[in-house]
Amino acid sequence: MKFGDYRKFDAVGLAELVANGDVSADELLDCALERAGEVNPKINAIIRDLEGEARAAIRDGLPAGPFAGVPYPIKDISVHMKGVPTGAGSRVFKDFIQPEESSIIALYRKAGLVLFAKTNTPEFGLACVTEPTANGITRNPWNLEHTSGGSSGGAAAAVAAGVVPAAHGSDGGGSIRIPASCCGLFGMKPSRGRVSLAPAGEGWGGLSVQHALTRSVRDSAALLDAVCIPQPGDPYWLDPPATPFLEEVSKPPGKLRIAYTTSTLIWGETERDPAQAVRDAVKLCASLGHDIEEARPDVDFQAMAVHANTLVTCSVAATLKRESERRGAAVKREEVEHLTWSLAEAAAKVDGVTAAIALQNLHALARQLAAFFETYDVLVLPTVAKKPVKHFDIHADAADLTDYAERLYSFIPNTQPFNVGGQPAMSVPLSWSDDGLPIGVQFVTKASGEALLFRLAGQLETAQPWFNRIAPL
Repeated sequence: MKFGDYRKFDAVGLAELVANGDVSADELLDCALERAGEVNPKINAIIRDLEGEARAAIRDGLPAGPFAGVPYPIKDISVHMKGVPTGAGSRVFKDFIQPEESSIIALYRKAGLVLFAKTNTPEFGLACVTEPTANGITRNPWNLEHTSGGSSGGAAAAVAAGVVPAAHGSDGGGSIRIPASCCGLFGMKPSRGRVSLAPAGEGWGGLSVQHALTRSVRDSAALLDAVCIPQPGDPYWLDPPATPFLEEVSKPPGKLRIAYTTSTLIWGETERDPAQAVRDAVKLCASLGHDIEEARPDVDFQAMAVHANTLVTCSVAATLKRESERRGAAVKREEVEHLTWSLAEAAAKVDGVTAAIALQNLHALARQLAAFFETYDVLVLPTVAKKPVKHFDIHADAADLTDYAERLYSFIPNTQPFNVGGQPAMSVPLSWSDDGLPIGVQFVTKASGEALLFRLAGQLETAQPWFNRIAPL
């Protein structure tokens, strides 16, 4: 199979070719590796080659799952593959191998996916850009001078560059939606509890979730079907849907009451292009028969950000403490980036009572946010407030981090709240700037409402297709 043909199919389509005997899993892997060889020196999306493991899995016989034979990369953080290091974008964990494989990896294998590479991520997934000192910058296939987003920036760049039609990602504050917006992809953050983190507990106090970045809506739905299976001991979980998410994509969403805002939630102002992208999106929704109203949740989002960052800060310190205990020696300052060390130092000033109060306040604010979705079916707002920024505009290893929070939230003021609230949220690639950079639009609904979002996404994809828009790389 030639790349031109390979690129025409999404993951579901490639799996159908394998099932019909039109192409083999080895041939698809050849296509992915050949494309990676061409583009990865330019974009640095893939940071660990697992071809040997992938070929062995094919040779041993793949399960007859819904994605049998489809090449699929794993983000190098949060989930663990047997015998493979999980570096978390850091020099601290460069060669660290967890003894247990993550449940999502086992479910991916059961679905027949060929896990052939690890993708780049910022250190500990902390940044909204992917520029780790440990592995270098991941560049945006639409413009190499601009960020691919973060923290699933490597995954997004690999998909946008055509290496694969879909890739694993995770989202603790926007880390699927931000790179989806930056790279012109569909990115769904599922509800809290939809995908198990087993055998680990929770990420960032329940803020972090796992899923994927895709070119098609149906790939996202089918991948979520494959992994939304609760595991024993999960601290919170949702039952698998009665109707598979894949089936929802082709169903009409009905007449929805849609609220929209072009403003920012946490900080700053929305630039012209993202604001216009929202206005265009709601016009499209109105043309599809939905009721549109300008409204935004009445929640103190700045307070929410402060409390959420207390949890993240303490989680970073806990990660370093556990690693220090494991190795029997303290993690050194020079092993981590400036932002990571600064957060760990800040956590040392947070006592247990303060952390508990932060969590209680987040729960209260999350209830206020949830109330908004008792009135409206969907909220539409910018995924990011600016076009993809240039490299080092928001640099986690800069010597001076005085204005880091302002730079961060000026770019991504609208994603973290829905990690706090646990709502499903998707970035849909409906707009591009005049200079050719993707601009995603974010759609949010109430917790456990992925089916509604998939129905709406399917409707939007049909009305304004994006699958064949190819990055100039």
